[in-house]
Amino acid sequence: MDRKIKAVQYGTGKMAVYTMRYLEEKGVEIVGAIDINPEIVGKDIGTLRGGAEVGIKVTAVEDAEEMLKQTKPDIAIIETMSLFKDIGDALHLCAKLGINAITTCEEAFFPWNSNPELTKEIDELAKANNCTITGSGYQDIYWGQLISSIAGSTQKITKIKGSSSYNVEDYGIALARAHGAGLDLETFDKEVASIDRISDEERQEIIHKGEYLPSYMWNVNGWLCEKLGLTVKSQTQKTVPQTYSEDIYSSTLQMTIKAGDATGMSAVVTTETEEGITIESQCIGKVYGKEDYDKNEWTVEGEPNTTLVISRPSTVELTCASVVNRIPDVINAEAGYVTTNKLGDLSYKIKPLNEYVK
Repeated sequence: MDRKIKAVQYGTGKMAVYTMRYLEEKGVEIVGAIDINPEIVGKDIGTLRGGAEVGIKVTAVEDAEEMLKQTKPDIAIIETMSLFKDIGDALHLCAKLGINAITTCEEAFFPWNSNPELTKEIDELAKANNCTITGSGYQDIYWGQLISSIAGSTQKITKIKGSSSYNVEDYGIALARAHGAGLDLETFDKEVASIDRISDEERQEIIHKGEYLPSYMWNVNGWLCEKLGLTVKSQTQKTVPQTYSEDIYSSTLQMTIKAGDATGMSAVVTTETEEGITIESQCIGKVYGKEDYDKNEWTVEGEPNTTLVISRPSTVELTCASVVNRIPDVINAEAGYVTTNKLGDLSYKIKPLNEYVK
């Protein structure tokens, strides 16, 4: 491409501060921004980043379509919610207008196994209007590509086991609430954990209706199975609350979580495959105490056994950098809802991003 890539930032919260800077550093022109928060709408994106005004004001969601039609971006970066249904309107809008989109929504990493009907709708609309929609972020590398690379150096695999922990304070209020942070244990059990105490038949019915609440690893296991050519035989999920022994303040929720109440959750997803390989993955998202830190650990068991441990990863920055480096892959991809396992390995982009667009 012989001009700068034009991008619109959809969602201007904590993550977007990094993303917008990374976009500009990679030679991308930000032509618009969108947010639902009335306190943010109308503000200049430069001031939101703690700098001087740059002439780009945040547009209200209800005016997003007109702004997108006027600016004609090559891609929209959607960094708002964690559940696929909650970003459905944004993805529908981009697909309808023929605008490529990439989102940090964790369920969007592989929504085919948790909300297939909505994914199909967006896929068909994107194909009809010749654009590509996908989900990326931290999981693209640290829960996906690294594990598939280790698998590629293994003679025989019997089990893949992984866990990842992260501070919900770093990702905004929507994610914290999705993890049950701040709920008493009775409410957590009713609103978060109860969804998993159902039969496979009941779960599939809920999935078909688009009402399932998957943990992040539900979609990661689906991504890994498709990447590795595995056939899913069964998949289960168990969610349990995380607690802290003392009162702990959440700046994101703007509340003090009482000792013994839920600071977040741990979710374990177990996938059995026709090929005899089990994938057991766990995500632990909570408001951190002073002794907690991010950790990513995966083991591929078989011949040989291999364990990968990454302590204290800069999860927020890695998420945003992964999204930005994925942009040329998205623009170059076939139309439709295309998960990143089909986009090739994510690579470092040293040149301005437009130079990678075919």
